[in-house]
Amino acid sequence: MFSHVMVGANNIEKAKAFYDAALGALEHKPGVIDEKGRCFYITNSGVFIITKPINGEPACHANGGTIGFSANNTGEVDAWHSAGLENGGIRCEDLPGIREAPVGKLYIAYLRDPDGNKVCAVHKVK
Repeated sequence: MFSHVMVGANNIEKAKAFYDAALGALEHKPGVIDEKGRCFYITNSGVFIITKPINGEPACHANGGTIGFSANNTGEVDAWHSAGLENGGIRCEDLPGIREAPVGKLYIAYLRDPDGNKVCAVHKVK
């Protein structure tokens, strides 16, 4: 359904350090910066992009928005959370753990990235 997700960042290098570490814990390769200064994480299931806002205004987070990254197991969720915290992420919501959802049990962890975007890593528990 989705081709890509893009978030704004005020400092691409700081955001890249956060996402390289956090997404690296989910076994993704470091982002690649293009000639326009945007950072791309290209996977078989979609593309995640970090960019300075085109309109020149400061980047800000989406109120009520969350971007979820899939994890293969609970250990990856925990590693993602730790790597994010160690690289400028800010803890939000509850500690990593099980949440009941209409789709079943999810093991999930939330962070705010250096620009305040709410992100999470999630593994569906069987």
